[in-house]
Amino acid sequence: MRRAGAILGLAALAASGAAAPAAAETVAVVGGRVVTMGPVGTLDGATVVIEDGRIAAVGAGVAVPPGARVVDAAGKTVTPGLFDSATQIGLVEVNAVSGSRDVETSDDRLTAAFRVVDALNPASTLIPVNRVEGLTRALVVPSAESSLIAGQAAVIHLGAGPELGWDPVVRAPAAVYAVLGEEGAELAGGSRGAALLRLREALQDARDYAANRAAFDRAERREYALSRLDLEALVPVVRGELPLLVEANRASDLVAALAFAEEEGLRLVIAGAAEGWRVADRLAAAGVPVVVDPLVDLPKRFESLGATLDNAARLAAAGVRVAFLSGSSHNARNLRQAAGNAVAHGLPWEVALAAMTTAPAAIWGVEGYGSLVPGMEADLVVWDGDPLEVTTFPDHVFVRGVEMPMETRQTRLRDRYLDLPDEDELPPAYRKP
Repeated sequence: MRRAGAILGLAALAASGAAAPAAAETVAVVGGRVVTMGPVGTLDGATVVIEDGRIAAVGAGVAVPPGARVVDAAGKTVTPGLFDSATQIGLVEVNAVSGSRDVETSDDRLTAAFRVVDALNPASTLIPVNRVEGLTRALVVPSAESSLIAGQAAVIHLGAGPELGWDPVVRAPAAVYAVLGEEGAELAGGSRGAALLRLREALQDARDYAANRAAFDRAERREYALSRLDLEALVPVVRGELPLLVEANRASDLVAALAFAEEEGLRLVIAGAAEGWRVADRLAAAGVPVVVDPLVDLPKRFESLGATLDNAARLAAAGVRVAFLSGSSHNARNLRQAAGNAVAHGLPWEVALAAMTTAPAAIWGVEGYGSLVPGMEADLVVWDGDPLEVTTFPDHVFVRGVEMPMETRQTRLRDRYLDLPDEDELPPAYRKP
């Protein structure tokens, strides 16, 4: 009985949610060190004016509009909201509970066509957990546990939820996600060569399908390797309208991916790239962006024996556009800690922040986000210190001009049980037998 009462209490708490924030309003963030990530660079003692969900003005001499709510940022750092370039926020709640995981499908007729947006849960408790630590955007990707081509990734904002609105989608699809390397080889029968062959077959079929839709509808084309839905999903990829996000780590796999993309005329983005530093010049020459986890330095597989903490620094020094991924859902909030480690291993501070703001905006085709310049969407964070330091925490988080509640399920549980009354005053469910 005591356990049942506790469960009911937790369920009620989870359902209660935080107080609804105000709608988009006119706000002046005053006196902070504003890292604009734009042409004017960093401004000390500056004011950022937010109107109608966008940045209206930025500068040291900007006047506060009449009636604007003032946020005092004196002594604090103001940056754009952070962007995680590979996570599964909104698709998974408890990893060990299959009913709360919507990250993949084992249906081999739904591979490239599988859309993460159809399963997104804006009420996920993981959204506020990550949002209160400055994460405001994310690329949500499927898992490639059953298929070489896992499905379609989407960009979401983290300003959604029960009291905030139910549409977190910014761009969908933003990419089609596939795997090569060891994982791709396992899914293709055991060889890297087989994985590339299967991927090539899928793309060639998509081209043939796009050129002969009418004949296909009349059953006058040869049999394709993929379903009609998958072929439809791959048409924008073969036309160069949508990037193919390929996970690969070994240097030779990265070179193979570059050659494959050039042969097929693809817009390629590489995720993982644990040994990217080995072929950084080739990646830069090809103009292929790379999305890395800066904390990867211990090999999980043979394909990442060359993993090193200065991977991001070496890639950026070679001229590669670098963005950061956490690969996590529960702890995507630690992305900035990983960025700080990259700085400690040679990556310039501004480049590390760009890897979580302007770089992902450019890579994933998200317009109007990534910098604090007039006209951009007001994803903005006021930090109590250097955002790449682990002891720093946000004081205010804005998503599309709306200030977010700095509450999570964890903080509400903390506050609920911080000061308990005497045992005799507790409800029956909380009394010891």
